[in-house]
Amino acid sequence: MKTYKPTSKSRRQMTNINYRDILTKTKPTKSLTSGFRRSVGRNSAGRITMRHKGGGHKRLFRDVDFLYNKKDIPAKIKSIEYDPNRSAFIGLAVYRDGEKRYVILPKSIKPGMSFIVSEKAELTVGNRLPLKNIPVGTFVYNIELKPRGGSKIGRSAGIFAQVVANADGYTNIKMPSSEVRKVDEKCWASVGTVSNEEHHLENYGKAGRSRWKGIRPTVRGTAMNPVDHPYGGGEGRQGRGTKRPKTMWGKVTGGRKTRTPKKYSNVFIVSRRKTSKRK
Repeated sequence: MKTYKPTSKSRRQMTNINYRDILTKTKPTKSLTSGFRRSVGRNSAGRITMRHKGGGHKRLFRDVDFLYNKKDIPAKIKSIEYDPNRSAFIGLAVYRDGEKRYVILPKSIKPGMSFIVSEKAELTVGNRLPLKNIPVGTFVYNIELKPRGGSKIGRSAGIFAQVVANADGYTNIKMPSSEVRKVDEKCWASVGTVSNEEHHLENYGKAGRSRWKGIRPTVRGTAMNPVDHPYGGGEGRQGRGTKRPKTMWGKVTGGRKTRTPKKYSNVFIVSRRKTSKRK
């Protein structure tokens, strides 16, 4: 991590990833980029469904490959690049037939190293193969939930899942949340852990840097009026005033289970995630 001399109040706390030692290219490959409009917390009707999002620096979209449908063709990593739309590093993979694609990079991979998507691939970092061919105890990322459905699980910085068991046409995977889930053994996964494992140690240091990232300010409920929040009102600073913590719409939060009891995917969960402070 990169720290700064305390030349100001914000600099004193600020920490950053030393990109100069990691990244090998500053500008993305033009053929794999496009402009796009961020949803900034709005749904298809334009209504805010996620608060505290908006503004920020304009971003260029990088077309990252999650399908990995080029099988049995070796690819070489040409560069390690930054993607403003995700926490992990991406790399430019050049396949032997000349095609270029962006992929999420695993930890400890360097330019010049190669990987392959194959059922007979070796168990080395970056290679991609079906879950039925991955032995128990292996760390994996970029995991499919449905065969040929594309990677859905394990794509954030420093994240990994672990193969726990193989039986009855399913593979038991321990998710980053500690949940153990059954996944079809025909689904594919990449070997290793996702790059940029220091991402969670980053400290923005000042409010302005959050605005650059597209994060808008959060107002405390206790600072609002009674009409706006259950915690609002009162002379001076007041306590919560309610038995259980609530959202600004009055819904109980913290302790109440919110998962649908009859959700279709319940049959695939072997053991639920640990929700206590001690994991």
